[in-house]
Amino acid sequence: MSKISLIAKLTAADGKADELATALADLIAAADSEPGLEIYSAHVTADDPNTFYFFELYSDEEALAVHGKAEPMVGAMKALGGLLAGRPEVTMMNPVVAKGLDL
Repeated sequence: MSKISLIAKLTAADGKADELATALADLIAAADSEPGLEIYSAHVTADDPNTFYFFELYSDEEALAVHGKAEPMVGAMKALGGLLAGRPEVTMMNPVVAKGLDL
């Protein structure tokens, strides 16, 4: 089985970038106990404080399928709703090569 990765672009609603950053930190904390979720990281772009990217790496399709279904994650994800300017743009991928990752 190959690992699954994704990048999600999130754009903060006007005036909500700081709140979104806090909500993303809560989301990462809530994901701490998810099995098979290997990397879950949020990044803000250097030139636009309203644009965030989330990088996720899962051990397999099963780990991706259960992602976000545990109660802590459900609550943390709901908090994002009023903070986004629109739907996240998600790109699904399969890692090929990487430094620092066991693929």
